[in-house]
Amino acid sequence: MSQEKALTAFAGLMVLFSVLLTQFVHANFMWFTVFIGANLFQQSFTGFCPATLFFKHVLGLKSERELA
Repeated sequence: MSQEKALTAFAGLMVLFSVLLTQFVHANFMWFTVFIGANLFQQSFTGFCPATLFFKHVLGLKSERELA
């Protein structure tokens, strides 16, 4: 699995998790969903996401470019 695919899967999982927390724990967990969306938005412009560093250094995943 590449870093990009892992990042997409992780972002989707976090959105689902934050929606569940909002629904079943407390309405203020909605801000967690907003944070995830803002992080995805800034990543689309800058190309930087802290989760990618984790995938690269801790899990040893390679980018699509490195795999090609």
